[in-house]
Amino acid sequence: MPHTTPPAPGEGSAPAALTLERLLASVPTDVRAVFSTRTLRPLLSEHDRTGTLLHTLEVFLHHDASWSRTAAALHLHVNTIRYRIHRIEHLTGRDLTRLSHRLDLHAALLCRAGAAQGEGSKATQGDGAGAADDAAVRDPVSR
Repeated sequence: MPHTTPPAPGEGSAPAALTLERLLASVPTDVRAVFSTRTLRPLLSEHDRTGTLLHTLEVFLHHDASWSRTAAALHLHVNTIRYRIHRIEHLTGRDLTRLSHRLDLHAALLCRAGAAQGEGSKATQGDGAGAADDAAVRDPVSR
């Protein structure tokens, strides 16, 4: 029997690409909700009632932390983007020039999006699981 070598990455029947989204999908919904809420709370509170900072953060991270591309995407002056990003950094205590801090916020946004999708399916199921998740977000330590 001839000896065969496994296919190189990207060749043959390689498994689907592993991504942060797939990794986070394996984390329990209540844990994702707690992480997202705790990380993004300053952007979800009275500091940003309109969601402007949260939306700016999403677009900024989507455009790989580029001031000019974010400004173009939002049809704003780059100085407005700089002001908003500095405000986000101040409120969250994170420095968006640091990769680890950007990753924290990106993961929190992904968890938030995943939790929102999960809430929609729970609402249609009517199984009462949403109340348990809400309690976990309010007080995850007592679990």
